[in-house]
Amino acid sequence: MSDVKSSRAAPKMPDSAASDPIDLLNDPPSTEPATHTVLSILREKILTGEIAAGSRLRAEALATEMNVSRTPIRSALAVLSAEGVVQYSVNRGYTVRSVTIGDILAAVEVRASLEGTAARLSVDLGWTPGDLARLQDCAIKGRAIVDRGDWSAEIEFEWYELNWIFHRTINIAARNPVLRAAMRMTILSPVSGDVIRVSPVVAAHVPQRLRQMPNRTPEHIQRSQADHEAILAAILADDAERAEQLMTAHVQATRARVHALATLR
Repeated sequence: MSDVKSSRAAPKMPDSAASDPIDLLNDPPSTEPATHTVLSILREKILTGEIAAGSRLRAEALATEMNVSRTPIRSALAVLSAEGVVQYSVNRGYTVRSVTIGDILAAVEVRASLEGTAARLSVDLGWTPGDLARLQDCAIKGRAIVDRGDWSAEIEFEWYELNWIFHRTINIAARNPVLRAAMRMTILSPVSGDVIRVSPVVAAHVPQRLRQMPNRTPEHIQRSQADHEAILAAILADDAERAEQLMTAHVQATRARVHALATLR
């Protein structure tokens, strides 16, 4: 178990971190913009395995690596500890928690119910024109990607970024901070790509042939895109119950796919 090193170049801290409304879902709105950015970067590094399980997270080294003060680092580590991504002990400080595929499957199962509830609440409470336009834009852009037919790591990242915004926009529209806090507890795998490849915990249980990047739009992406459009249609129809059912089934489909592929080894 090694300490995190600070030899890599410091990532650029985006200027838009404070203004992007989507940040409000992934990060507690009471934190400073710098903490939002640090938290997002650290979480992704941990969930993708760039920072390995068992690694000690030293505030001083991380602050140097990310070119920020120790204050946002310490705040981000406290949030990650509350979310269960890292753990704290008096003797060792913060260390990256070991996550199992069982943990990830359990988290997705809970998230299905939470996201279904968010979809229902978003309809019950009503949508602002701006949020609804963002949701529709995600669906339109996602459909354009799927219909192109080509697929690559870059295209996959583009689609999953839209997927992230689509889900987070619905969760924000639910206007329930307790629900959002519970949702953060279920983020135990990366959101930037196909979980069976980008999560080292899941990938270790999936045969390599099933983790290859295809050159055509994968079937599970086509199904997910169709799900997004059906969920959007339910929201536009003001059908809260239908939106909840569709969203719950949509997230459960991810769990079913991971479980099926992981048991083929």
